Amino acid sequence: MIMSRIEARRDEDTVAAGPLVDRLLGGLPPEAVLTDPDVTASYAHDMASFCPAGSPAVVVLPRTVDQVRHVMRTATELRVPVVPQGARTGLSGAANATDGCVVLSLTKMDRILEISPVDRIAVVEPGVVNAALSRAVGEHGLYYPPDPSSWETCTIGGNIGTASGGLCCVKYGVTADYVLGLDVVLADGRLMSTGRRTAKGVAGYDLTRLFVGSEGSLGIVVRAVLALRPKPSGQLVLAAEFSSSAAACDAVCRVMAGGHVPSLLELMDRTTVKAVNDMARMGLPESTEALLLAAFDTTDPAADLAAAGALCEEAGATRVVPAEDAAESELLLQARRTSLVALEAVKGTTMIDDVCVPRSKLGEFVDGVERISEKHRLTIGVVSHAGDGNTHPTVCFDATDPEESRRARESFDEIMALGLELGGTITGEHGVGVLKKEWLAREIGPVGLEMQRAVKQVFDPLGILNPGKLF
Repeated sequence: MIMSRIEARRDEDTVAAGPLVDRLLGGLPPEAVLTDPDVTASYAHDMASFCPAGSPAVVVLPRTVDQVRHVMRTATELRVPVVPQGARTGLSGAANATDGCVVLSLTKMDRILEISPVDRIAVVEPGVVNAALSRAVGEHGLYYPPDPSSWETCTIGGNIGTASGGLCCVKYGVTADYVLGLDVVLADGRLMSTGRRTAKGVAGYDLTRLFVGSEGSLGIVVRAVLALRPKPSGQLVLAAEFSSSAAACDAVCRVMAGGHVPSLLELMDRTTVKAVNDMARMGLPESTEALLLAAFDTTDPAADLAAAGALCEEAGATRVVPAEDAAESELLLQARRTSLVALEAVKGTTMIDDVCVPRSKLGEFVDGVERISEKHRLTIGVVSHAGDGNTHPTVCFDATDPEESRRARESFDEIMALGLELGGTITGEHGVGVLKKEWLAREIGPVGLEMQRAVKQVFDPLGILNPGKLF
């Protein structure tokens, strides 16, 4: 029903492009309104494969909350769809434009408004880059833990929209665990505040959590109150080589069952290790079938590494190498952060899956992905936030080959089905967007889908906010 309202207005919206721009310019400076088709086309999509994207009528880059409110009031009055965007580093098509839409890019709203060491909070605008915030709070002896692999470019608003995770989730949690309060511009331009600045607060429904992960479908986040932690001690990393992925996954289970609290626990399979070496010449051990990286940022990380290393050896590690200092540790982490880019270089195109399973099922999942790879005659590298069961099987293929592209899509779907069979979820941190709409319905079921659509109807009765995403 919501989509039909938008579709019914598409031709009218296209005809009204001139009036739309004129109305937008009534509350925005000229440099904030982009209409050149060559320029607007560059805002059409994020980094996901196999996700359709339309042609935006206009791209706006507001700098103030009032300007965002003006955009939404105009869109509501003219019944024009609005697609919110951050840095477009997403991997689900959640930021993809629809035909005739207003792309609302929030990258110019990039101020850190407050850092409070006493309250341990930061107040930021949505366009603040994750790494910039991390460095800024670090100067105050504080720490903002969520660190997606794209942290040098992704924005806090995008992290909130997709409920991003990162390497350190096993100890510190995900974005949702650090969002205390939000200022949100609703579809009709009204401004609403949710949540709090205090350490505690249970007044009313938790609308803050509702917006985290909503992919811009319920409102536009224009300000966020984020929880901070004391800056931890420098971490040390160890690398453990295994002759099988099953043995590496067994080591993960032993570390977690032993009560250890690593700051990260990451798995790279043989395909990923080779890809990183081929691209970056990092000298990782290509003879291994699986490489496990474990890190601790405790007061005595060397002792914790030794304990974890012993458990890896019990699980069958062929070699355990602890880093001696921060420089060696960073080199190992750089290899992990490079892995997705390296896998893309294998064939030129990748489909990056994002399936999360219970840690106890991790070994079964990785073995299942290998069978799917063999069945479809494709290179599929597995890199994983193994400590929390969040895997990124990455299908490498030639996008110019229709037959290989078909097999890539089929393998992608089979990987998601395997995750659900093992009690997992179709996305741990990348979101649903366009890519996984069908699979969201399978995971949450018809009643869950009905309730989620009802929530969408309350916040966005005209269906103008990021239409076609999630459902």
